[in-house]
Amino acid sequence: MNSPLPNQSTAQLPNPVPRPEGELERLEDVWRTPRGWRFLSSVNNTSIGLLYIGTTLLFFVLAGILGLLIRTQLAVPENTFLSAGTYNQVFTMHGTVMMFLFAIPVVEALAVYLLPNMLGARDLPFPRLSAYAYWAYAIGGLAFFCTLFVGLAPDGGWFMYPPLTGTKYSPGLNADFWLLGIGFIEISAIAGAIELIIGILFTRAPGMTLGRMPVYAWAMLVVAVMIVFAFPAVIAGTALLELERAFDWPFFIPERGGDPLLWQHLFWFFGHPEVYIIFLPAAGMVSTMIPTIAGTSLVGRRAVIAALVGVGVFSFGLWAHHMFTAGLGVLEMSFVSAASMAVAVPTAIQVFAWICTLWKGKVQRGAPTLFLLGFMFIFVLGGLTGVMVAVIPFDWQVHDTYFIVAHFHYVLIGGMVFPVFAAMYYWIPLINGNRLSEQWAKWVFWLMFGGFNVAFFPMHITGLLGMPRRVYTYAPDLGWNGLNMLSTVGAFAFAAGVVLFAFDVVRTLKRRTQPVGNPWNASTLEWLTSEDYGNRSIPRVVSPNPLWDQPTLSRDVDQGAYYLPQTATGHRETIATSPVGAEPRYLLVLPGDSWLPLIAAAGTAGFFLLLTMKLNLLATLCGIMAVVGTIAWLWESDRGVPETSVDAGGGIVLPVGARGTASHSWWATIIMLVVDASIFASFAFAYLHVSMRLQVCPPPGSALPPVELAWLSAGLLVAGSALVWLATHALGRRRLPWLALAALACALASFGVDLHGLRAADLAPSESAWAAAVAALASYQGLHIVLLAIMALYLALRGWRGHLTARSRATLDNIALVWHYTTLQGMAWMSAVRLVPLLME
Repeated sequence: MNSPLPNQSTAQLPNPVPRPEGELERLEDVWRTPRGWRFLSSVNNTSIGLLYIGTTLLFFVLAGILGLLIRTQLAVPENTFLSAGTYNQVFTMHGTVMMFLFAIPVVEALAVYLLPNMLGARDLPFPRLSAYAYWAYAIGGLAFFCTLFVGLAPDGGWFMYPPLTGTKYSPGLNADFWLLGIGFIEISAIAGAIELIIGILFTRAPGMTLGRMPVYAWAMLVVAVMIVFAFPAVIAGTALLELERAFDWPFFIPERGGDPLLWQHLFWFFGHPEVYIIFLPAAGMVSTMIPTIAGTSLVGRRAVIAALVGVGVFSFGLWAHHMFTAGLGVLEMSFVSAASMAVAVPTAIQVFAWICTLWKGKVQRGAPTLFLLGFMFIFVLGGLTGVMVAVIPFDWQVHDTYFIVAHFHYVLIGGMVFPVFAAMYYWIPLINGNRLSEQWAKWVFWLMFGGFNVAFFPMHITGLLGMPRRVYTYAPDLGWNGLNMLSTVGAFAFAAGVVLFAFDVVRTLKRRTQPVGNPWNASTLEWLTSEDYGNRSIPRVVSPNPLWDQPTLSRDVDQGAYYLPQTATGHRETIATSPVGAEPRYLLVLPGDSWLPLIAAAGTAGFFLLLTMKLNLLATLCGIMAVVGTIAWLWESDRGVPETSVDAGGGIVLPVGARGTASHSWWATIIMLVVDASIFASFAFAYLHVSMRLQVCPPPGSALPPVELAWLSAGLLVAGSALVWLATHALGRRRLPWLALAALACALASFGVDLHGLRAADLAPSESAWAAAVAALASYQGLHIVLLAIMALYLALRGWRGHLTARSRATLDNIALVWHYTTLQGMAWMSAVRLVPLLME
């Protein structure tokens, strides 16, 4: 392989020569976006990103309408506009849609659209995964929202606290729609996080070291890692509560050894990091926009990046911040209180860096500037009240009052919605070259900024006067009447600003397309081009502000003077670079457009939603459609191209693809297994939690499976892993498929032994929470055995068809990782079940 350009810190290609026109035409053909109905099969990040952003904004509007219904109900005392039951559904759906269907998806949507071009890549490394994540979210989210129109919307609050959401107090299907619907939508978010982590680490432009990477990319990397560790807890929690509702496994029923606080621990381990998962992408966008509007580099750039990482780390120590009134120990609450105050330090570092950057530069007056200034004002106020509620005695007084409602709206709307609107004004020219109206923007901003403060600032006072949260009406003599009416007026003013913004967006997108250019004189790479294929050639970056520090970069890129000015293999491609130094490693061949991600996503959504409605036959058919669609999609991947190496331009020759630990797909599998292990750890935590509530463990009437069977099961798992290891060294040989099937036989036998051990122990999950927790761990292992069965058959079939070779072995390597993990997990759950009772003796 030839070495990259010399003197990589400063080198540029001198005197670039325009590339032949035929190369550009072939590049356009390969990356052309389908038209008409075939557009739905597109997997390009620009297509999926725009669909994603549009859908999240639709959910923002829908949730806003529900918020207006709430404010209308509370405008006057003893109002009968909504009944108590309807109010509970509207209140629950408002919070759920805002948090799960807008706040989290919109940050991933913007990243899918912006990051590839900002990183100088042609696309994210798994475009079909992005498409699957979007369609699963869109189809499932819209179906979930429609439950509101048939009286099946959840009504237990967006936090779904047991025991109110158990079958005793919520016997209908309402809670089930929340548990199954939101649970699988979170899986979509995790899929997006894996895509972003691999994309940021492996597909940056050559020369874009971690030190030169845009702050927004840093923010999204931190957030994606947070999603990997935070979201599994809520997936596990929703699974446990649904198991309780469906099979009477009493995880949260105190009379049978359960504990409602277990739900709070799992939910808020996700829920408080989620606040920062929402805020950090917005902070990254702010750190990208402010240097542009100030015309100068970001002050304290390294400190800002360190602060992003610090906030991400601190956020996982704050979940009990929401449980100060739940009866936890004083020492535990004191630590959480201290962490809740300490997290303000890295946040303040970013705010001061933004202020200093504005002070240092010459600020452009425009719509993004207005919304960024409004963001800083509102978010700082929300942060101050956050420090107040971190003080335990104060929190005891205002917990579950409207003071808390005011606080988290100041943090979430101020910390995320205003930066998102600034981002819309800033980046919307990338779509068709047209900017939104500056004149209309002033009306939009002042309606939203004024309306927001009129709506939510009085709630601080209402809460201090004693108005509790989650009430659908109130008596007229409590002193809250005027404040509630003021909040309602403010909410409608805010909504008027959103409506005006929507009209401006539609008007702007209907205008004739024109060249994008660089209207803000920004420094980041997304302004180089707006073509389907991204940049005409992939540049070499030599500084954190490439468009400022490399004045001819745009011209050189457009003339094809850098890397991949053509399609080297006849497929969609980008360059995979090293994670730290961003030096070219290999050519990453990307999959093209396909209907299969849409089919798999529709099947996934149908399976979960129809299962909720007890339509088991239709749910099974949808599940089969999802599995078949996914297998067909994967079957097309990992197919070697004829070329072993290609001329990538710029004087370098790159190998096509990589294997083992050098491969991006191998690392994606590792991240997926980290998610898997986090879900397992959440189930193990549930088992530990219910065990520690017992006087005697196991409880009377329960017993552990025989130890001899546990050893036999572990031995079979190890044997299966050994057979898979032999299969990884049998490429091109006839025995490979048979080794995979033999490994499957060992895995099935192992789980059969586990079931026999549970029956021998006479385990009855409906009798006690302890037995239910053991059964949950065993069931999770059983789910993995089913997955291994599908993988083994898939691997054997690919082997028989000759699709496993030295150049297309990612399938084999990745399945081996999953197999070895399942072996370790099987031994871990058996060890945990036995170890905890011994420690409690």
